[in-house]
Amino acid sequence: MRKAAIAGVGYTPFSRNSGRSVLDLALEAATAAVADAGLELSAVDGIGSFMVLNDSVSCGALATALALPELRWVLDFQQGGQSPCHVVAQAAMAIAQGYAEHVIVFRALNGRSGTRVGSGKLQGGGAQYRYPIGYDSYLMYIAMWAQRYLYETGQTTEDLGRVAVAQRRYAQMNERAVLRKPLDREAYLASPWVAEPFRVADCTSEVDGACAVLLTSLERARDLRQPPAVVASAAYRAGPRPGLDIGDLLAHDDYTRNFTDRLRDELFGRAGIGPQDADFAQIYDCFSSVVLMGLEGLGFCKRGEAGAFVGSGETWLTGRLPVNTHGGLLAEGYVHGMNTVAEAVLQIQGRGGKRQSPRHEVGVVTTGALADGSALVLTRDAR
Repeated sequence: MRKAAIAGVGYTPFSRNSGRSVLDLALEAATAAVADAGLELSAVDGIGSFMVLNDSVSCGALATALALPELRWVLDFQQGGQSPCHVVAQAAMAIAQGYAEHVIVFRALNGRSGTRVGSGKLQGGGAQYRYPIGYDSYLMYIAMWAQRYLYETGQTTEDLGRVAVAQRRYAQMNERAVLRKPLDREAYLASPWVAEPFRVADCTSEVDGACAVLLTSLERARDLRQPPAVVASAAYRAGPRPGLDIGDLLAHDDYTRNFTDRLRDELFGRAGIGPQDADFAQIYDCFSSVVLMGLEGLGFCKRGEAGAFVGSGETWLTGRLPVNTHGGLLAEGYVHGMNTVAEAVLQIQGRGGKRQSPRHEVGVVTTGALADGSALVLTRDAR
């Protein structure tokens, strides 16, 4: 920890129909991240990424497109939204141990015009048992967990709406966001159900696009173009019976808590801080309920109080903990959490523009929704 840093970020535009190959999207985002750091492409010697349902391209394919002279480290990870923080952590460890010097971590997908994770039937070992009872898309599993969570904590769908409204407000200040139309409580409550307790605004916005970050050692990062975003801590957790496949989340013990409750102590302990020391948070939000679970699981508020925490304005720029300052996956776009990490980097570097958190020494990032997931603590350079 604290030996590696993120030095650059890169994006493509986010759209409903890119008209481009996924490799072309990956190439643009990776090239932009390296340029943002002020490096030459030839310096890159490591690549990490992830995909679901074969919806992306391999690290080797990107290395070929970038014309890299060689690779010393590579990680192709076959997992979903739990992956971005985990892959970044693996890259940081590789750099700290000398296995690579400059590593690109990317996610690219035509997630709207091509393979859609949110609406496709999820195949796997448990599929034959799920489909007969109606569980044939990821939305339904998250909705089941959300319904139980609200019941057990005494919260309501209005608390979910508070998340959607708050994040849409941030998205209005983000030119990349695909949803920038204002959203208030009345408009939220008037929108139709998708799968109770979720309305349309509670669900992620699937897009075509790519996002990448560039990691290097902290010492090298200090000489580059942007201030380092230091990797101060990382953690991953999976609870018991996390599933036979991506769609199997029925055997988990507790539908009212997610992975953040399990990794909280290790994540903060490794960084030598507590929840009270975080200046902002970027919490994975494939659906609005995951934000409420994350706020409580990480100890930012007490159990059952996340909705009120959001509703009181504490997650706005003037509040105690700005959250999902880019509008989140709900409004900026679903680049599977890679853009959640990138937004945290921009905030640490002080490059958030109109949505910049006034305090940005310490940021917490989570990626993952239910049974398993990962998290990072990023900090400004103490030197």
